[in-house]
Amino acid sequence: ALELIDFKSALEQFQNLVEKIIQKTKESSGLYAKDDDEIDYNKFHTTTQTLFGPAVKDQNIQAFFRKIISNPDEKPEWPEIFGCFLGERDVTSSPSRENMVFLDSEKQQITHSVVKRKDVIKGIVKVPFLHFTVTASQRGVLTVFSKQRKSFFSYSFYFHQDTAWITGCDFLPNLKYIVAVTESTIILWDYKSKERENNGFVIKPMKNCLLCVSTVTTSGHLAKDTILMGDDKGYVYLLTMTNDDFIMKQSKAEKESQFKFMDSESFDMPKRKLHDDWVVKIKYISALKRFASCSTDSTSSFVLDDINRLEDNLPVKEFSVPKGVNAFTYCGKAKVIVTGG
Repeated sequence: ALELIDFKSALEQFQNLVEKIIQKTKESSGLYAKDDDEIDYNKFHTTTQTLFGPAVKDQNIQAFFRKIISNPDEKPEWPEIFGCFLGERDVTSSPSRENMVFLDSEKQQITHSVVKRKDVIKGIVKVPFLHFTVTASQRGVLTVFSKQRKSFFSYSFYFHQDTAWITGCDFLPNLKYIVAVTESTIILWDYKSKERENNGFVIKPMKNCLLCVSTVTTSGHLAKDTILMGDDKGYVYLLTMTNDDFIMKQSKAEKESQFKFMDSESFDMPKRKLHDDWVVKIKYISALKRFASCSTDSTSSFVLDDINRLEDNLPVKEFSVPKGVNAFTYCGKAKVIVTGG
């Protein structure tokens, strides 16, 4: 927080300096009365380096100063002093580095592949409070990338399956499990388990093809998590799981499998048909305390309502878009929802 305050103060001083140079440049054109406080390039260079330190490079300071002098009516944007340009790239800097003003350290690249050939990533979920990222591939590789000791390491879990593809994933913050959905099953992976075997659970069968999944993030209960899912028939499902479910409802693992199976019929899983086509994406927006789902359906394209609507028949808040909605996101700062069709 202190570094952020210091940077804002330095940026304010820098912008005042730029305004003064612009004024002096216009004075030299006879637009204003001159005074003795002239600012040449050497003074600008020294002041800028004093404000920002090694985060600024000589060539960027020089280019910035040249722009001000040559066209004072069109002053450059302040990110340009750090080599960040709108619509162009700084070819003099290394492509693998980011400036210290914006990031704490150099970007780190994961060099090893976590999926095999002809496989694709179907879901990426960031878990900020645990400093890791979860990915799920179409053919069944679940991977956790964790940042510890300033380096990334990953550990993967392969879901052996016949024809079903993974269609989405998320993280269960209270139970500390990775959840993923396939066309016919729900996968729950205990990524913390040191055992290579028997560290996963599968809930099946699911009658319709599951296409998306999201966790309901609410404060409070530490022993359960609620999962939202959407399928190819327009249904949205609500599944609540506790630690007891992993003990009470599991059956023996099948041969040549590292999973324990749970019968979907043993769970109370409310569902409601909200769309007339595929549920493409579903998400719980904690800031609004509402869930949102979208579909390629032109009539019920986007739904935003309380999760209790999944357990009753009351009308839901929805709107229609020609040819449906494929994606959406919520911006808390602007208090808007943006959809893409």
